[in-house]
Order: sequence, then structure tokens, then C-alpha cells
Amino acid sequence: MLVDGFSAGPTDTNCYIVAPGPGQECVVIDPGIGADDDVDARLREHRLKPVAVILTHGHFDHTFSVVPVCGARDIPAYIHPADRGQLTDPWSPVGLPKGIPLFGRLQWTEPDDVRELSGGQVLDLAGVRLRVDLAPGHTPGSVTFATTEPVELRRGEPTPVLFSGDLIFAGSVGRTDFPGGSYAALLESLARVVLPLPDDTIVLSGHGPATYVGHERAANPFLAEAGPDRAGPARYGLDPSGPARYGP
Repeated sequence: MLVDGFSAGPTDTNCYIVAPGPGQECVVIDPGIGADDDVDARLREHRLKPVAVILTHGHFDHTFSVVPVCGARDIPAYIHPADRGQLTDPWSPVGLPKGIPLFGRLQWTEPDDVRELSGGQVLDLAGVRLRVDLAPGHTPGSVTFATTEPVELRRGEPTPVLFSGDLIFAGSVGRTDFPGGSYAALLESLARVVLPLPDDTIVLSGHGPATYVGHERAANPFLAEAGPDRAGPARYGLDPSGPARYGP
């Protein structure tokens, strides 16, 4: 499987292009601020034809370029219904007054074709099968995408992959202090979605570098807090509102 990821925009949001291989169909995950030109360049480089955009959540730093990417190719966008309203109202979910410019943009619309995700479904798009898991906490409609079968991403060895959005990062987690955020829900999502995964699962998150579930299990204090022996955030000196390392 081909996975081409890059960071774009002032929020350094990661966008991923996923395909069975070069010269085939693909899906685009989280095209954020300024991502459309990079998406175009990588599609040309790998000779790929996108069939859909899939979104881990509705925050504008992950959806900023969804309309141009979808509109240029007449393809649908997939998002959980709890976050769908953020496509037309990006202000309220991050606590900003409606109508102020966001990185030069005043008008926000949905793509022509929006399809809603549900937890537990399996997406079969462009020859890529991804399991959708609802993972609220950062936003009410946050989801993750996991490969249903291990793929060869390193040294020809089968490796499971999790596209985690802003649920978990290398050494941290998504902030929960925006409207609709919940630290308790995020801990539950970590326990249900991330902790059961094999240690060799590669985590490709919404911000920052790639990591492994095993590394985060050993070193990420928020994942430890989500474990079965939860003793409250104070045990690790954590802020119950969640970290603000990345935003939105």
C-alpha cells in the first residue's frame, strides 16, 4: 500500500494520500490549510486518481481544502454526522465569533457530495479497506481509520496502520478545551480504540511525526492514564482540560 503524507499550513496539519500502489485509485485524508497544491503534486507524482476525501474530524485545519479537492474531481467527502456542521460553521467549534476571516476565508460551504461515517463501518474505497472507529473527545464526531489487514510499509513486513486524527499524537493527545471537547471521552476513546492495537501498529496522526502504539503505550502519559488502572489525571500531573500542544 502506498501512503504519502505531508504537513501543510500554519497549523502543520498532516494530510495523507492512500492507495494500493502507484498508478491506481486513492483516498485523501484530511486536506487542511494550503493542502490542495500539495495534493495535486503528489497525485501527479504517483499517477493517482482520487475517489474520495475522508475526514477524521471537522476542525477547519483538517477540512480547509476539502471543497477544492472534492470539487476539482467531483468526488465525495466522508465525515461523521456529529462534526458535519463544522463544514459550514468552522467558528463555533473552536470558540471564535462567527464571520471573522479564517486564514483569508469568509465563506464556508460543504462539498456537493457529503456522506456520513458511522463507527464500526468498513470503508472499501479505491482498493483500500479501512475500519472506522468513533473516537470522541477532541470533537464529538472524531473518528480514526485503521487498516483492516496489515500492509507492507517497512522492509516488506506486514504492519497495521492507524490514521488517528487528533485523538493521539507522538507523546501527546488532542486538546479538549474547545466547545464539544471532553477529556473523559478522550480517555475512553484511547482505551477503546488505541490500547487494544498491536504494539507494532504505526500511528499516523493529524499533527507531528509518526509513532508506534508500543512506544506510546510505554511513554505517552495520556495513554497510560486511559489504561485499566485509571487513578485520575492528578496521578500524572495532567491538566483535565487536555493539552494545548496542537490546535485546532
